Amino acid sequence: MSDFGVSLEKEDALRQKMARLGIHKQDIIESFIRSKGPGGQNVNKTSTCVYLKHIPTGTEVKCQKERTQVLNRYIARKILVNKIETLVLGKLSEEQKRIEKLRRQKRKRSKRAKIKVLEAKRRQGQIKALRAPVREIG
Repeated sequence: MSDFGVSLEKEDALRQKMARLGIHKQDIIESFIRSKGPGGQNVNKTSTCVYLKHIPTGTEVKCQKERTQVLNRYIARKILVNKIETLVLGKLSEEQKRIEKLRRQKRKRSKRAKIKVLEAKRRQGQIKALRAPVREIG
């Protein structure tokens, strides 16, 4: 039976990642807060917002993305583990790699790269122009 209302594979992956980083259950303070915002009567009556604090690093996480406490517990743990991974591994962490990849993708092209791309487009345009049907004069 799953503790977090997700598939056992996801839960096992999270537990393995926690073990790899040396995060223990007893090092995490978990408390539940009444959520705010959309979700209707369920959110207003139950404490679905999850607050986690990792004592050794002092890292804190609050999660109220879902309407159920069980799912929020899983998501909060996942966020906490990612934060600690970034803290411990720095540049080598998955999160940091993802951020760097996005930064590279959004970076402006250099002048040389722009010229190269435009030159390739121009060549392709000339090739297409040669494919046009021949018109007869007369």
